[in-house]
Amino acid sequence: MNVASLWWGMVFGAIGLGFFIYGKKQGAIMPLLCGIALMVFPYFVDNAYLLVAIGAALCALPYFFRF
Repeated sequence: MNVASLWWGMVFGAIGLGFFIYGKKQGAIMPLLCGIALMVFPYFVDNAYLLVAIGAALCALPYFFRF
């Protein structure tokens, strides 16, 4: 594990926490699930480029699919 993956994991974990809190308060399932995924997936992905790609996709997912 390198420093870049640690920093990106922390960034996406913080964004995931924000999505989780927003989804819980609003009762919206998509931000809630994306928030959980953003907080959990950095533990399983070691490559920094893949970490950024998956994180960016999960951050954009609630914008395109609103239900």
